[in-house]
Amino acid sequence: MRGIQIFEEWAEEYDKWFDEHKFAYESEILALGTFIPKNSKGLEVGVGTGRFAVPLGIQIGVEPARAMADIARKRGIKVYEAKAEELPFDNESFDFILMTTTICFLQNPMLALQESTRVIKSGGYIIIGMIDSDSFLGKAYELEKKDSKYYKYAHFYSVNQVLKWVRKLGYCHIKICQTIFKNPGKITATEPVKDGSGRGGFVVISAKKM
Repeated sequence: MRGIQIFEEWAEEYDKWFDEHKFAYESEILALGTFIPKNSKGLEVGVGTGRFAVPLGIQIGVEPARAMADIARKRGIKVYEAKAEELPFDNESFDFILMTTTICFLQNPMLALQESTRVIKSGGYIIIGMIDSDSFLGKAYELEKKDSKYYKYAHFYSVNQVLKWVRKLGYCHIKICQTIFKNPGKITATEPVKDGSGRGGFVVISAKKM
């Protein structure tokens, strides 16, 4: 619960990060957009302030921190105040679900992934944007955790760990891309998006529900 409280208290400051790190933000949008299905009904779980949902054309979000949800609503997102582990939707309601830097803040990632799977239509997709704990960025954030407002309560996972969960849930046609190859504060242009993982700090996994 303390993790949610942080985002209640510092929602506006968190939102400003995206303006202050414009090129890192644009790089993440570019990587996520690689896998977002066109003309599909999507849900962002952990929609935050709507910074990813809006440019990616996602109109519905779930967010437990009211201060963040309120900012997302001002950006035109329909936000449900709920947790990822208990989604307020019927089975097979969406063509795809997006989670962007959400996994690291969840109390029970596997339960959240099970819930997402429940509300994704057969043949739909789960798309996970994450800080790879094995990357230079994941290692740097881990070292700085105790001094970070936002990541103090985070648990960073490796791409391999998330792939294990996804495969255990029966997903197939897994695709991976990566971006952010230097410290976000030192990026002076949009970073490239490359296949696979291992070098980029920000990784996107797309997997199809059977």
